[in-house]
Amino acid sequence: MISMAINRCGELTWVGEPTTYRKADNIAGKYGVWMKDPEPVSPFTLDTIWRINTVGADIRQVFEYENLDQLVKGYPTKVYVVPRSMESNGAVVYKGSLYYIRKKSKIIVKYDFKTETVAIQKELADAGYHGKYPYSWGGYTDIDLALDEVGLWAIYSTENAKGSIVISQLEPKTLEVKQSWNTTIRKQSMANAFMVCGTLYTIASYSSPTTTVSFAFDTHTGVQKQLSIPFQNQYGYASMVDYNPTEKKIYGWDNFTMVAYDVRLSKM
Repeated sequence: MISMAINRCGELTWVGEPTTYRKADNIAGKYGVWMKDPEPVSPFTLDTIWRINTVGADIRQVFEYENLDQLVKGYPTKVYVVPRSMESNGAVVYKGSLYYIRKKSKIIVKYDFKTETVAIQKELADAGYHGKYPYSWGGYTDIDLALDEVGLWAIYSTENAKGSIVISQLEPKTLEVKQSWNTTIRKQSMANAFMVCGTLYTIASYSSPTTTVSFAFDTHTGVQKQLSIPFQNQYGYASMVDYNPTEKKIYGWDNFTMVAYDVRLSKM
C-alpha cells in the first residue's frame, strides 16, 4: 500500500437548490450521466459537456457538446461509440478520457476521446458487480467512479467488506489502485455517493424530494461521521450525483432531467 500526503481543501457544508438544464428526449434518458472534464486537454475545454443515456441493453453512445447552450438546444458536436457496452452510470470524464465500467464486469475502461480508442482496461479486484452491491435505487450501480481535487476514485463494495462501501484511489494512467479505505456505511442503503477533497459523502434517499447528505468518510483521517446537510431530489428519481472539483458544483441526473447544484466548502 502506498501512503500519500493529500492536500486537504475543505469539508462540504452546504448544497444549494438544483438548477435544471435539460430534460432527456426519450425513455433511454430516464437515468444517465452528464459532466464536464475538470482538467480538459485540447481540443476540449472547460465548457465541453459529455452526456450518456444509460437505459438500454447496449449503452455505447457518448454525446459531446461544445458548451451548455448546445446541450440545452440538443445539438451535439460529436457522438462517440465505445467498443464494448457500459454498465450503468458510474462514468466520469477526466483529462480527455472517459472512464467507465464494462458491462457485466468489474473491468474499468479508459477510453481516449482524441484517438477514439481504449487506452487501458483493468479489473478492480474483489469488487462486487452487476447487481451485487448497487446503490438503493438499483441500476447495476455497483462500481461508481468519482472525481475530486485529489483525483480519480472508485466507490464500490466487496465480499470481505460485506456490502459496506470501499473507496479506492486510482492512478488515472494505469488504473492501479493506489490505496483503499473501508467504511462501515452499507452501500445498498445509500442512494448515491460522491467525493470532495478526499472525503466520501453519501446521500440518504434518491426519491424523497428533501433528503440529506447523510455520512462523510475522511480518507485523510479515517474518521467517519453522520451529517444532515439538506439535499433536494426535485424530480423524484436521482440516479447520478457527481462532483466537479474545478467548478465546485455537483452534477445530477434526476428522472430524465439534468441538474446541477452549487456547494460550499469550509475553509481549512
